Amino acid sequence: MCAPLMLVVSGSEKYKLVATLFKAAEMMTASWPIDDGEEYLIAIRAGRNAIHGEIPAQDAREALIRAADEAGISVITVH
Repeated sequence: MCAPLMLVVSGSEKYKLVATLFKAAEMMTASWPIDDGEEYLIAIRAGRNAIHGEIPAQDAREALIRAADEAGISVITVH
């Protein structure tokens, strides 16, 4: 993935660092608060496509940010 993202989530770990496509996929499939939103489904597909080299990682990152917004998850850009 491009620049890492920090997602602000509820639970014992308030902040989750997402620095790789695999970490993003793991978080979205294991602990995402909603799994039926339109942006969520787009982000899952984009992550898979980026892992397989079919789209740029930046596109998957942008899809993840939109899915986080849809789910009410704050995103902090890490440089």
